[in-house]
Amino acid sequence: MPIIKNKPLRLRRWLIWTLLLVCPGINAQTSSEKTAWQQTLQDARNDSVYFYAWGGDPQVNRYLEWVTKRVDNKYGINLEHVKLAQTSDAVSRVLAETSAGNTSAGQVDLLWINGLNFATMATNNLLEANWVSNLPNFALTNPDQNPAMTMDFGMPTNGMEAPWGRAALTFYYNSATVSTPPTTLQQLLTWSVLNPGRFTYAKPPDFLGLSFLKYALIILNQQQDVGIYEQLYVAPTPQSERQLLSSLWAFLDKLHPHLWRQGQYFVSDGTSIRRLVGDSELDLGFTFSASDIPGAVDRFDLPLSIRSYAMKDGSLSNVHFVTIPVNAKHKAGAKVVANFLMSIEAQAKKQQPSNWGDRTVLDLSLLALDKQLLFSSPQQHPSALPELDTSPSLSEPHPQWSAVISKEWKKRYGAKQ
Repeated sequence: MPIIKNKPLRLRRWLIWTLLLVCPGINAQTSSEKTAWQQTLQDARNDSVYFYAWGGDPQVNRYLEWVTKRVDNKYGINLEHVKLAQTSDAVSRVLAETSAGNTSAGQVDLLWINGLNFATMATNNLLEANWVSNLPNFALTNPDQNPAMTMDFGMPTNGMEAPWGRAALTFYYNSATVSTPPTTLQQLLTWSVLNPGRFTYAKPPDFLGLSFLKYALIILNQQQDVGIYEQLYVAPTPQSERQLLSSLWAFLDKLHPHLWRQGQYFVSDGTSIRRLVGDSELDLGFTFSASDIPGAVDRFDLPLSIRSYAMKDGSLSNVHFVTIPVNAKHKAGAKVVANFLMSIEAQAKKQQPSNWGDRTVLDLSLLALDKQLLFSSPQQHPSALPELDTSPSLSEPHPQWSAVISKEWKKRYGAKQ
């Protein structure tokens, strides 16, 4: 995988400055850094920042309503959450604007993004460069020691994305009908054979469906020669596709006959899987946002007997980011909002299950004890992923693998849809 060369001296200066928020006795901020950020804050006042972000989760939407109020009160910024069905819609908008010569008055000021959409925008020079290290709160992610803060699906972010949260593939099951859920990919196949029709996944290019397929692809190739396995983390070639995808298709050929509707039909999104579990058509489901499950139980979308867990052979994990398009109209305001999203206040609130449950990107070891306690969870919901239920973190493959998997899956299985 690529090696990221950070600028540790500069980041350490920012870290010292940021820790002033937590340790007021320290006074080490350089005058130039303070002046530059104060100018950004001044330029941002009265900005209307249009934040394009997926709008399909009520919890996330409510959290962003809180963010809107806070940045208005603290910085005089009017934040507008533009709800997206697909992030690619915003990518297409920015591409159309820049292609038409709109270089400084774009409608998208801030964008929630990661993976393939980031790769597309970065490759086409659609993103503002080298701004993230100037955000005071970025230092609290400790990027020198946490390379995930500067990598997106195996690609260097090069200062174009500010980390916002972490997510991992989490499974859930109905404990009223399942006593022992499968905890590895091979156990999942065996369980599906013994419990036909009680599991499925969403067809690609759905994000959640692709996440399941990438999890399977990684697990199935872990015993490959290292040189072959590592091809998952660079752009695919015809040779690496042949070497790595064959095991996935062989596994799916065995699995599909035992899925819901005998694998002849696949739902379009993860919400449909949750609905099928709620309707007792499925016993087992999965999500990329563990906090979805307690919320769904509380809304009676899922039964009280639902329990969450992590696969023991590994959980596909990633960091999600916010970015600023190169033609954004309100860049100063967007930077201030991005910095606030990484603040202790915003990150602690976001991590609480009742607000969102999205894991923080901050390195809590850098915080004073009283600040660390802000991230402690209250009594855990029975359906929530147990805090001690951990599994190896599986890094996302190179983003171009998603397109290859989708294309080849459709060739093999899509004709039945």
